[in-house]
Amino acid sequence: MKKVAHLQSFDKIKVLSDPRRLDILRLLMAAPATLTMLAQTMKQSPAWVRHHILALGAVGLIEIGEIRKTGKVQEKFYRAKADALLVQEVILPKSKNPTIIFSGSHDIALEQVSEFLVKHVNLLSLPVGSLDGLVNLRQGLCQISGSHLLDESGEYNTPFVKRLFPDRRVEIITLAYRTQGLMIASGNPKGIKKLADIARPNVHFVNRNPGSGTRLWLDAELRKQKIPVEKITGYEHQVKTHSEAANLVIQNKVDVSLGLQAAAHQSGLDFIPLFEERYDLVLPYEQEANLSPVLEYIQTARFRKMLASLTGYNTSHSGETVAV
Repeated sequence: MKKVAHLQSFDKIKVLSDPRRLDILRLLMAAPATLTMLAQTMKQSPAWVRHHILALGAVGLIEIGEIRKTGKVQEKFYRAKADALLVQEVILPKSKNPTIIFSGSHDIALEQVSEFLVKHVNLLSLPVGSLDGLVNLRQGLCQISGSHLLDESGEYNTPFVKRLFPDRRVEIITLAYRTQGLMIASGNPKGIKKLADIARPNVHFVNRNPGSGTRLWLDAELRKQKIPVEKITGYEHQVKTHSEAANLVIQNKVDVSLGLQAAAHQSGLDFIPLFEERYDLVLPYEQEANLSPVLEYIQTARFRKMLASLTGYNTSHSGETVAV
């Protein structure tokens, strides 16, 4: 089976920013070819092709796979070193402060942490949901992740971390327990009282992205209550953060969404609590030094006071390390 290689060099990305070189590389991924063969395919001169071949070869994207001799004529067959390429590179700002990428489940408290620590660390957010955040952490696309994944065993996060990081030392620290439920318009004009009401024909719902802890809880609960997703208007409509979902309710574009009590409170929405969850920060041990400003702050009384000011956050276990 042919393989896909990761492209993690700015020099290589720069070379491929020229569409002509990208076309040549894609042809060589499909099959080896000589300068003459490429020139005929692309309707260019061999000298034109050679110029781009040298550029591709200089950064190690192609190589000479075979040299054939026919009489006194020698032909070089070039080939791509990879059968396909996955471009994967993070471009970070130049700053005297360290830059930390957070990827995982969106959290309102972390947004405030980022604002408080802005003079000490650049904490950048890539909200993709709990599961994809752990995958990004595994692949080195972030330094810290946030998760609230409920396992079938009833345990939050730890079983998922064990499965994704069987060979690495990973630390789990509880940020807080959070209350989630139904975010609805002020005054509850549709008379929504329970989860099953989102399947009523006159109710429009907005969902969270697949892989998010909120979405996984919802799907499990819908199966448990035997509520068909086909009856939920807007089930396929997805957003990535609690704030986005709340804004759609404020704008009357939807009637209800599942989200944080804190998001509903900040947006002036009514709220029906459904469950409390444990939200954890997950980080590799080797990132502790880089993350020290964040890790130290979440141990302070000031952090707990900030959390306590957010509706729906329980600080009783904040800052505690969870055994992996």
